Amino acid sequence: MKDGFLKGVIGMVSILLYLFYGMWAYAQSPDIFRLEYMIMPKNNADAQLSRYKLVVNVPIKVKDSDNIIIGAEYNYLAFKLGDTEYFDTSGLENLHVVDVNLAYVYRHNENWRFIGVVTPRLSSTLTNPLENGDVSVNVTAGAFKERQDIDKPMRLVVGLAYNSSVSLRIPLPFVYYEKRFHPNWSYVVGLPKTGFKYHIDANHLIQTEFILDGYFVNLQNNIILPNTGFASSVSSSAALVTIGYQYNISKIMSFYGYVGHTVFQDGVLRDQDRNDIFTLNDEPSLYFRTGFRIGI
Repeated sequence: MKDGFLKGVIGMVSILLYLFYGMWAYAQSPDIFRLEYMIMPKNNADAQLSRYKLVVNVPIKVKDSDNIIIGAEYNYLAFKLGDTEYFDTSGLENLHVVDVNLAYVYRHNENWRFIGVVTPRLSSTLTNPLENGDVSVNVTAGAFKERQDIDKPMRLVVGLAYNSSVSLRIPLPFVYYEKRFHPNWSYVVGLPKTGFKYHIDANHLIQTEFILDGYFVNLQNNIILPNTGFASSVSSSAALVTIGYQYNISKIMSFYGYVGHTVFQDGVLRDQDRNDIFTLNDEPSLYFRTGFRIGI
């Protein structure tokens, strides 16, 4: 009972990740460009998950202080499993998630900004022409407060996120709070991210994180499972503890790398009603992520 409840909570929170990070990034200053690679190597379940991420955003200034941001994010995921007698796993090795982000950032006053993001999403194996299950629309709205001109700088993001591709189709709340409580230390509290940052100097940063990660992809070619039925989608949810290093080349350019381990992981195949029908991976795994970004 407890395991089922934990899976449900982590799974529901993890589906907000793309929505939350999209709005949070726009609220601070969006990435003009980001290229990232993540891998969870093979574990005791003989399962490996890798992801390539590419982000491009174009901010357009309007009304002196507001911004329209047009951008896109592409994620290529590969779920590789060992030999299994149950089904052919090759259909899980090419998963695509494409977001087209349309955001408006309204500057209410010196401290507060309001953000709205509409995100049409393509999430599919793309083995056939597009079908109904491949496309969804996500909407995020919230407020962002930032004070960098005080002794202890802070950031606060609150809002609601709606994802049309999940079974619970109601707006879900999220919160993110970051505070610099010492010249070299700051903390982050919220979901899906909590942690500490150690600012060595202007160019070097060490960060610990507890994060939730996940994805959901439509399978255009259903997978036939003996005695279970047809799987029409694949999803994964994970809770992770990581530590990482960031090198700031300049104020807007940086390299970063993280290493960590899962606290919880649940990769499953789902039927057309989004019910779990086959567990692909529920074993602990190592986690590595590295990338390069250019901000504003």
